[in-house]
Amino acid sequence: MKTTLLIMAAGIGSRYGGDIKQLAAVGPNGEIIIDYSIHDAIKAGFNKIVFIIRKDIEKDFRSVIGDRMEKICAEKGVEIEYAFQDLNDIPKGYEVPKGRSKPWGTAQAVLCAKDLVKEPFAVINADDYYGKEAFIKIHEYLVSDVTDNHFCMAGFVLKNTLSENGGVTRGVCHMNENGYLTDIVETANIVKTATGADSDGVEIDVNSLVSMNMWGLSPDFMNMLEKGFNEFFANLGDNSLKTEYLLPIYIGELLQKNEVSVKVLKTNDKWFGITYKEDKDYVIGNFNKLVDDGVYSKNLFSDL
Repeated sequence: MKTTLLIMAAGIGSRYGGDIKQLAAVGPNGEIIIDYSIHDAIKAGFNKIVFIIRKDIEKDFRSVIGDRMEKICAEKGVEIEYAFQDLNDIPKGYEVPKGRSKPWGTAQAVLCAKDLVKEPFAVINADDYYGKEAFIKIHEYLVSDVTDNHFCMAGFVLKNTLSENGGVTRGVCHMNENGYLTDIVETANIVKTATGADSDGVEIDVNSLVSMNMWGLSPDFMNMLEKGFNEFFANLGDNSLKTEYLLPIYIGELLQKNEVSVKVLKTNDKWFGITYKEDKDYVIGNFNKLVDDGVYSKNLFSDL
């Protein structure tokens, strides 16, 4: 069965000083975070990769990851495709607001791959390390349980996702007794404390499950996204220069209307990523430890 991994790599994080943080070398042989995600995805059974990027970073992206990964994936029988997120790619009948400079967010990014994805698929961020367990669980779910409106997501333990270098925003998951998502509460400025974590002085349970934007979805979800993008523009309002069409927000809206269900798959792996420049050394140290502990080979793709 074909399953696709969509990798959202179109963003350049301002908190990372304007560099393309998705392309930062973090592994012992210069590997970037995307390398580990692709390795874990192929190992779990995914056999198609779609990179979502912007045209203006295509040259850098291909030189650092794309060309190299195409060779590796060709040897493994894994397809690679590219989709391009564009500010001007909006529903018919609308215009880009004057002064708008940034694309429309993660839900638009996924929608950019609509014509490339006809099979169950997972979505991840390019600059996040998710660990092996989440890929295995989501892939198993995609091939056995996902239907047109029945999805899944990886739920990470909050304490395993915090940065040492500043506050982070996390989508705290609320679930019913059967482990299905009922709501995601976007919570900003979560920081580590001596006793756990808090957000602007309000204590947060560090064992809560949070969304790190790792979803398992059906191809029919693309049609929902397209409909939602039209609704987004119809209700854009006055904040048209900054408002974004965000994947967890839109899925939350579908949940509130009982149009979809989402099974939360708990993973105990430690998440890490480069949010701040200061995170880079920490991430490099984590990957060196994973290699030293035998979780990954020094020749990353040699075990596939």
